[in-house]
Amino acid sequence: MRTIDHAACWSRRLFMAAGASSFAAPAIAQTVARKRPLAEMIADYAVSYDFSNAPAAVVEAARVAFIDTLGVMLAGSHEEVAHIAAEMARDEQSAPLAGVVGRDFRASPQLAALANGVAAHAMDYDFSYASGQAVSAVIPALLPLAEARGSSPRDVLAAFVVGCEVAARLVRASPQISAKGGWHATGMVGNIAAGVACARLLKLPAAQIVDVVGIGASLASGVSANFGTMTKPLHSGNAARNGVTAAQLAARGFTSSATALEGGSGYYATFSRGLPVDFSAFDDLGTVNNIVAPGYSLKRYPCGGLGHAAIDAALALREQLGGRAGDIAKIEVGVTKNAFQRIGGAYPHSIESAKFSMPYLGAWTVLRGAPALATFTEKSIADPEVKAFSAKITHHVDAEFADDIAQAPGRVVVTMNNGETFEKMVRFASGSPQNPMSAAQIEAKFLDCAGRALDPARAKEAFAWASGVTTRSSFAGLWGALKAG
Repeated sequence: MRTIDHAACWSRRLFMAAGASSFAAPAIAQTVARKRPLAEMIADYAVSYDFSNAPAAVVEAARVAFIDTLGVMLAGSHEEVAHIAAEMARDEQSAPLAGVVGRDFRASPQLAALANGVAAHAMDYDFSYASGQAVSAVIPALLPLAEARGSSPRDVLAAFVVGCEVAARLVRASPQISAKGGWHATGMVGNIAAGVACARLLKLPAAQIVDVVGIGASLASGVSANFGTMTKPLHSGNAARNGVTAAQLAARGFTSSATALEGGSGYYATFSRGLPVDFSAFDDLGTVNNIVAPGYSLKRYPCGGLGHAAIDAALALREQLGGRAGDIAKIEVGVTKNAFQRIGGAYPHSIESAKFSMPYLGAWTVLRGAPALATFTEKSIADPEVKAFSAKITHHVDAEFADDIAQAPGRVVVTMNNGETFEKMVRFASGSPQNPMSAAQIEAKFLDCAGRALDPARAKEAFAWASGVTTRSSFAGLWGALKAG
């Protein structure tokens, strides 16, 4: 690796930032006035962050997120989309430096991150944070790097928190960029978050982390038109790979613009396209812990999170109605504009599309109960009773909470054949900070997920290890437990 003159790097970036400002769009005027590129703020935070002094709530949030992500990766590794990604990674025959979660082969950190990231998002069971699953790619990217470098669990957790806090600011600076702009935060925010997290794990200096941010800005991608297809989880896999790639390139002296985020024709000017942008969101980086407040939402159901409040409402009405499903004439589901754009009104034609089909999700919930892993199989989708009942279900934008993008409320109105109506509105879905899952539910979810890839004894072993991740000195006890079998 060639020697880097870090002082010269900083000087070059300041010159580039000044030059870029003359071509900048109005949206970046505030950043020019602040005289500090956002990438430098991110880099300084990533280098200086001290996990050893983190509040207990931050450590606990990182621990639970690690457990949850590990579980959904294991479950997702046995989905067809993950099989395809993993087989592609295997066929590349790359340097066998890291294991692939739920598989029996090793690959380079970049390809292992790709396969891990696809598995993590394959079932849409990964937790929601900032804007959808904005950090889905971070742990899938960190694990292979950690194995290749011999990093400690606490190093990984520290890097994860850094990635989460950076992702939160990227979203807060333009909160409508996904909901109204149509971009998928998993790919366009997640790859920068993963890159900065990987840079932290590699202990890169601030000057090189600036390059990581700029590289990530150019690699950002992901459109919501691909929801309900295999390409949606690819956004997570690609972001994980891009994160590793950006960090590894920057470590070797690969450069980028210091103002790639806020500059003219940069990340925000390109992706926001006139939507509100406010870079003051970065001012509390390092002083406010967004991983705790507003925090993240674990998923109780393995499907699109924007429909979870509606599922909760349907479950409550199912209990209230008892065995009267046969007397139902119609069911109307009210959701936000954001949810309506992403959750379809047609019966699913694939396992992926079933996760975003309101008629299917509603019919299954009313007839069979809470959606679970078994809900999303070809056999379940072909269930004639569920398919027939789905014709009674429609969804629409609810005027009361149409523009809510901070949460995804849901309202369900059931009309019986005799004209009687029942209504339930849920503002905060199960698993949200306002309506959290219990420790027992978190464990049950992990064991259910891990059981798809591991035998029961190894699933319990993996859970026990992950539960104590904050106290582990190394990953030696985990790598073997994550292999297929």
